[in-house]
Amino acid sequence: MLDRLALILVIIGAVNWGSIGLFQFDIVAWIFGGQAAIVSRIIYTLVALCGAWCISLLFRRREVEVSSAD
Repeated sequence: MLDRLALILVIIGAVNWGSIGLFQFDIVAWIFGGQAAIVSRIIYTLVALCGAWCISLLFRRREVEVSSAD
């Protein structure tokens, strides 16, 4: 569950960075009242922490489910 939440926040961060790169428009800052607003800073920090967490996904072994053909 934590992996999915982290991935969702990383995707939100990626979309925000894409909008900054393509349109020079910061969606998070626009929604929450600027880059210096405390809520924006909390979201930026959460996205950064989730990005660091998602690095661990690269190094984990995948669990393979084996289904029977009954």
